[in-house]
Amino acid sequence: MSTTTAEARHDFTTLTEREVEVLLLLASGEQNRRLARRLGIAERTVRAHTANIVRKLDLRSRFEAAIVSHVYADAIRASAPDGRPRGCIAV
Repeated sequence: MSTTTAEARHDFTTLTEREVEVLLLLASGEQNRRLARRLGIAERTVRAHTANIVRKLDLRSRFEAAIVSHVYADAIRASAPDGRPRGCIAV
């Protein structure tokens, strides 16, 4: 599958800014509790964002979302309104 086809399959523009932040951080492999601390939100909120990401990108799991995040990090960042989600830490 070409990069263009894969990027078209995963429409990152459907994600909110916070979902983009969570998606990019998923590539780090950290647990939800740690991601929640980094973002200053509740662990339950991280789980909710992760569920939304999996649904919106038509993925099967958090693990698959982490792989997509790692492979398409540049495209994900480019989908943010300013090219970089607010408060995002480079991973």
